[in-house]
Amino acid sequence: MVLILERLAPSRHPDYPALMNRDTHCFEDVPAMADEISRLMVARFGGARRGERPRLHVMLRRRGGALPAKLRKPARKLAEADLISAQPRVARQLDMASLSNAHAALVAHLRPLGQLGRWRGRAISFAASMVFGLLVLAAVVIWVMLRRGHL
Repeated sequence: MVLILERLAPSRHPDYPALMNRDTHCFEDVPAMADEISRLMVARFGGARRGERPRLHVMLRRRGGALPAKLRKPARKLAEADLISAQPRVARQLDMASLSNAHAALVAHLRPLGQLGRWRGRAISFAASMVFGLLVLAAVVIWVMLRRGHL
């Protein structure tokens, strides 16, 4: 049927645009999509021990509040689909178009800040905390010297 539809012009067959622009995802791709979102959340927000790879529903419980409000519902939907995808008969009923859109929206939000940007942010945060600590230490030393009369 697809070969016949490819030969037909889009205007001559009503199902042509829907069949030709269909996403190739199936329910077997859902765990991979959920795992990718989980890894991106761990990389961006933390919430996992070193070497731990928590599932998406665990990451949403731990760090779901860090996501924007408009992305929490798609993330929950993807996490539920991840749990359902273990049961093939039920998983075939999943709406793959909405799951694909949810995955794309979450990836678009979580991915822009790359590994280098995250590393740079951590380094700046560490340096700022060290400078603040040294500033407080200097203030205490000056205060002690003033109290003892050395300054």
